[in-house]
Amino acid sequence: MKTKLSKADILDRIKLVAESSTDAGLARFLGISPATLSNWKSRGSIDYDLVFSKCEHVDFDWLLTGRGDMMRQDDIQLADVKVSHDFRLRTDMDVDIQRIPLYEIDATAGLVSLFADVSSRIPVSYLEIPDLPPCDGAVSVRGDSMYPLLKSGDIVLYKQIHNFNVGILWGEMYLISFQIDGEEYLSIKYIQKGDDDRHVRLVSHNQHHSPKDIPVDSIRALAIIKASVRYNTMG
Repeated sequence: MKTKLSKADILDRIKLVAESSTDAGLARFLGISPATLSNWKSRGSIDYDLVFSKCEHVDFDWLLTGRGDMMRQDDIQLADVKVSHDFRLRTDMDVDIQRIPLYEIDATAGLVSLFADVSSRIPVSYLEIPDLPPCDGAVSVRGDSMYPLLKSGDIVLYKQIHNFNVGILWGEMYLISFQIDGEEYLSIKYIQKGDDDRHVRLVSHNQHHSPKDIPVDSIRALAIIKASVRYNTMG
């Protein structure tokens, strides 16, 4: 099914889902060639069947109009869940059961504002999972940079890092907000040492995403990933 685009910014919203600011990243997320994406733009058309299949956890009204929340609420409210991965450290002490707030954040300074005044943010839901290390909160995964370990629509549980210079454990997975050339990015990456003390290297689990070095002082918010939750059924 191919339909005329009614709003030119639909592809820009898909970029938010894909955690990419470039057409090349968008084409890679959709599984099409850059030439095909260019043809979509020149013809003012889009293959919605393909888009919807790649954005199954995204609210379609948001995708088409920009109204409402990015993630589908029924994925949060109706799904049976399981802890698919527990990313623990040797020093982690289990908590019998925690009531962990699930937040909805956007890609523009959302993590920064959340950490700056978490008491003012109203969670969309809560997770109660026994025998996990202490966690501060949870958010939904967007994009495919950590696929297949994490996929879009999964939930990650995190613990905030306050000191970026000494609090990073090299090789662990982090929820990170950083700013490059005035643009704000929110992503989940492994963090490794950069070529010097002023840089860190962001590494994806998805082999199609290349590592990227960023300045330490470009990091605006950081949290270590403690566990992930995946929805398997919808009833």
